[in-house]
Amino acid sequence: MSITEPRSRKLRADAGWFGQYALPGLLGSLFMSVGALGVGWFPLSAYVLQWNLIEFMQTQTLGLALTRSFVVVGAALLLQAWLVVGIDALHDKITRLETIYFSFIAWCIPLMFAPPLFSRDVYSYYMQGKMQLSGNNPYESGVSVVPGWFQSGVDPLWGDAPTPYGSVFLLIEKALAFISGDSALAASYLFRALAVSGVILICVNLPALARAHGINPITAVWLGVMNPLVVMHFVAGAHNDAIMVGVMFLALRFALKKQFVISVVLATIALAIKPVAIVMLPFLALMAAGNNSNWTRRTRYASFTGIISLITLLAVSVLSGTGPFGWLSSLSTPGAVKSWLSPTTATGMLIGEIMKLLGFGNLVDTSVQISRLVGSVLLAGVLVLLVLRPAGRSAARGIALSLVALVVLGPVVQPWYLLWSIPLLAATGLTHKQVRIMVLAVAAFTIHGIANSSATADTFLDLSDGIAMVLAGLTLGVAMLASKVERSLILGDSSEKDLLPSDRDSQLVAKSMELT
Repeated sequence: MSITEPRSRKLRADAGWFGQYALPGLLGSLFMSVGALGVGWFPLSAYVLQWNLIEFMQTQTLGLALTRSFVVVGAALLLQAWLVVGIDALHDKITRLETIYFSFIAWCIPLMFAPPLFSRDVYSYYMQGKMQLSGNNPYESGVSVVPGWFQSGVDPLWGDAPTPYGSVFLLIEKALAFISGDSALAASYLFRALAVSGVILICVNLPALARAHGINPITAVWLGVMNPLVVMHFVAGAHNDAIMVGVMFLALRFALKKQFVISVVLATIALAIKPVAIVMLPFLALMAAGNNSNWTRRTRYASFTGIISLITLLAVSVLSGTGPFGWLSSLSTPGAVKSWLSPTTATGMLIGEIMKLLGFGNLVDTSVQISRLVGSVLLAGVLVLLVLRPAGRSAARGIALSLVALVVLGPVVQPWYLLWSIPLLAATGLTHKQVRIMVLAVAAFTIHGIANSSATADTFLDLSDGIAMVLAGLTLGVAMLASKVERSLILGDSSEKDLLPSDRDSQLVAKSMELT
């Protein structure tokens, strides 16, 4: 009786989880999936565009209005469902990790069948694969060298831009383009399956990392994986950042098991998907050298890390046939976009506009370049400090903070860039105030994704980036005043727990992870 009683109490505690947690988010995803038929991205060559229903949704005023409304309402339902789960998770009302996972699965299933939503980068992936099949190098030219590239759904902004991705992802692009043949729409679903596999890797490995830091895995998974940005951009948008982050978590899982070589190889594979994962390598070296190691030992492991990583890069570059460092020359490709979301770019644009008003001429581009340069210098300094002065932090925490620095001081920010660090931050611990900030950021970027004109169709709400940000802030302000759930999560209350070790044992576990 005593053995089964605790489990029965847990089952009773999470009873009704489907109706309370899974169903509202499922309805939100269903609404978004229906809306995606009108404002999602179909390639111009897709046969489904000839269907009467799709044509009505894509071209008729009433159809577009309905589908836009479906996406907005769906995202609102999803955000509200996530906040409800968060309130109960932070008050220990959710006692089983399975409750979070099964609810999250329910939220994702409808969008697995929808066309790409909130981004059409997936078609760029496909055409870069087609480029390779036709003998072109994506590091040397854009997809416009391939006939029919525009009909395949690629954003014209990237038509002439070389790829910023690593050689492992180029291999994946080539393989999936070969499998999907001439169907860009079929390719989009294959790339979505790849992105979802990355989300699965995060789900499988995040709890172990959280436990290693003395953090409740239920709240860590809620904040790090279940949040609406993952659903919108990793599942619906099928961004390759998902598989990069998933492989990073797998590398950390092997690092926890003291399997140094495998962890470095996996981290190198992650950076050969997207180069930002390179920040992992020095922290894996610190982790392998040991918490109390001297700098001689740490330098030796750093050398081993560099050798293993270089060998791995050379091996995958031979397979891809594109060279191991071709991505270095195209790292500036994302920076072609000037976005108010990036603090450094926004600062430069603001200074440039002020100078224009004062009569100094149009110096916006110049001021943006200078602001970005200053940001890059500061970024280099922050990254060096995080590596050379790691005391009091775990290696995983150092990686998370490095990724935060990349976003804050980098030249461009997209909403899904937050997902580089959010899962790691959730797994390594957050104070009450930091949880508030994280929830606010997720909510703001969720609303921004709906309001921004580039989030779905070109004519979605037809709002500029700046206006979309203001709208997101105003909407959140109204929600905080009108809704007890949002108000409680953002402002907090005395009974709510933070994402930190809660007892002596978990505090000792977390302490054992800290570098000195």
